[in-house]
Amino acid sequence: MTKEPELKRTLKNRHLQLIAIGGAIGTGLFMGSGRTISLAGPSVLFAYIIIGAFLFFVMRAMGELLLHNLQYKSFVDFTADILNPTISYYVGWTYWFCWVVIGMADIVAITGYTQFWWPDIPLWLPGILSIAILLALNLLSVKLFGELEFWLTLIKVLAILALIACGGYLIINGFVSSVGTKAQISNLWIHGGWMPNGWTGFFAAFQIAVFAFVGVELVGTASAETDDPYKTLPQAINKIPVRVIIFYILALSTIMTVIPWNIVEPDRSPFVNMFTMIGIGAAATIINFVVLTSALSSANSGMYSTGRMLYSLSKNGVGPRVFARLSAQGVPKNGLLYSCAMLLIGIILLYAEGNVMKVFTIVTTVSSICFIFVWAVILITYLRYRYLYPQAHTNSSYKMPCGIPMCYACLTFFIFTLYLFSQDKDTLTGLIATPFWFILLTLFLPMFRKQLKKPISFAEECEISAEQASLEVIE
Repeated sequence: MTKEPELKRTLKNRHLQLIAIGGAIGTGLFMGSGRTISLAGPSVLFAYIIIGAFLFFVMRAMGELLLHNLQYKSFVDFTADILNPTISYYVGWTYWFCWVVIGMADIVAITGYTQFWWPDIPLWLPGILSIAILLALNLLSVKLFGELEFWLTLIKVLAILALIACGGYLIINGFVSSVGTKAQISNLWIHGGWMPNGWTGFFAAFQIAVFAFVGVELVGTASAETDDPYKTLPQAINKIPVRVIIFYILALSTIMTVIPWNIVEPDRSPFVNMFTMIGIGAAATIINFVVLTSALSSANSGMYSTGRMLYSLSKNGVGPRVFARLSAQGVPKNGLLYSCAMLLIGIILLYAEGNVMKVFTIVTTVSSICFIFVWAVILITYLRYRYLYPQAHTNSSYKMPCGIPMCYACLTFFIFTLYLFSQDKDTLTGLIATPFWFILLTLFLPMFRKQLKKPISFAEECEISAEQASLEVIE
């Protein structure tokens, strides 16, 4: 009997480390940070620190759960096993929906960036080419996905490090920009203080700041295909605080010391602004290339994530069985093809007229809210795990710090964030629209009711694995 293909553990440590970095650096940082700076001023740094700190603990909870049983391929698996298969149905499909929406946004962005060089290019061409190339590489093997993401993320990292180094040089030399502003650290507080727009402006920046972090949990999905998850997963998660400090705090601090926050244009990338004001003629081309690779990286991650999520949903009986089939290379081909078909909707949006950007803002808000739902379920699953398997937590080599109290703290923070979303007109619209997605999922739930009643055997497999490990030690 031919053995069924399985997900391949061919991603190396360097792949997972860059995937983790790429998950935290996207268009939300390169393009969205201009608006967060204009809303909150220098206090935006504290917004990123607070959100990054809470999400670090969410990732630590996810890390302990994934390493509790290597049969878990994603958080959908441990949600089905520890909480309830029905909840995993909502979590998995919601996560898939989030990445499809982000993928659509990336396809639209890629087209816009491409038009910078070729204004007359057909609207459909960049998106079609991007989807086709990324799909082809993802279908071949997970290793190719890892290599592509490695190099795309490396470009983003080098661009940010170059910005920090360049900004440091300008500050040391007291550079004066074309509009007469001097590069100096005191720019962070001499233009109205740290919180020039008060608490209202500070909290208004949270929606975009939260959106900038979506994808940070991708490291958990990728861990199922690493060759040594016990080593690589903790390393990737433990470095999240360092990444937040370097790629958010240092980068945005550099921008606001070279360019005072009050002259940062909210609708343009502050990275472009800074290089333009210091007189680098090729700045627009350089940054346009960087943000293009950023959008490609995000689309690549979304393609990878949606395919694996459909595979996991199908294996748990809460998705069409066709998505549970793997190619000979261990790639969920059907899930990838279906997700890419959904991404084509993003090309249709390019031909829409009217309030496209307003609709875009609302849709991305819905995506942010759905991500908060996913993060919250990870924490609730962890609380249940601590109740059901206290000994497993005791024996764990990768415990979540201050586990139970921090879970409640993070959940409280997420509730407060949803309240903040209700205070802005566009984000309120997104908040009101989000329940319709869950209503749609509920309507389709009866199709999988029979499968949901089937017991998940992860716990049994874990016991068998433990027994086998004990026998190997005895031998």
